[in-house]
Amino acid sequence: MSFEALLNTLAELAATVGLRILYALAVLFVGLKIVKWLKKKLPIFPFMSRLDVGMRSFLTSTMSVLLYILLFISIAMILGIPTTSFIAALASCLAAIGLAMQGSLSNFAGGLMLLMFKPFRVGDYISAPDLGVEGTVTDITVVYTVLHTFDNITVTIPNGTLSNSVVKDMSISKTRRVDVSIRIAPDCPLETIEKVLAQTVAADSRILTDPAPSIVLSEITDSALIYGVRVWCPGPEYWNVKFCLNRAIKLALDQNGISVPHQQMDVHLNAGE
Repeated sequence: MSFEALLNTLAELAATVGLRILYALAVLFVGLKIVKWLKKKLPIFPFMSRLDVGMRSFLTSTMSVLLYILLFISIAMILGIPTTSFIAALASCLAAIGLAMQGSLSNFAGGLMLLMFKPFRVGDYISAPDLGVEGTVTDITVVYTVLHTFDNITVTIPNGTLSNSVVKDMSISKTRRVDVSIRIAPDCPLETIEKVLAQTVAADSRILTDPAPSIVLSEITDSALIYGVRVWCPGPEYWNVKFCLNRAIKLALDQNGISVPHQQMDVHLNAGE
């Protein structure tokens, strides 16, 4: 082959490869713009608006990843890279990443379970006794759930751990029951005690009358009468009612001369031994 023929071949190859590269760059630029636009528009599509916040976030992020994968596969095809080889290499990379991120994959699976079965939603107040945490759910992603506690702390819980724990959702029902236990001296008349407790409960307008409040003598010990006060209130008022009721009961008992005994132990010594 002459030098001139070699130059012509190289020029044709450069022109062909250059056009492919320019075409691939154009597709990449336009594709990134389209994916970015779709990421903004997906959350406001009609079918997405019917889903809860957590599911919308999950579907948006998942579809974004799929769109990016399709875009790069298209670019590989434009550059002449065999599709089967590219997909095989991608599958191998994903398998290696999966082995290195087994814990994250368990969190991903837990996130799918939470988003599919919806044991709680964004905005619910939940408690996980096994984890020793409770608070309002502010976000549910496919990897972790974020809680905001009453003392203004943000808690991030891996979904794999949360999905395998006992979770109490306090926001499903509109009302909650407040339980207060009081120790009262055993020499106090029962009628007086129950009258004072009933008046204290009736004075709080946040306490519901249906279901009716319950005041019961739950236990009798050697040193005290144990009374249980059980009232119902709107869910969001639970802590306010509980704290105010504790204080109001203490003040009412003091005003009526009803004493609250402390737990005590009597020790008798025999001098003859």
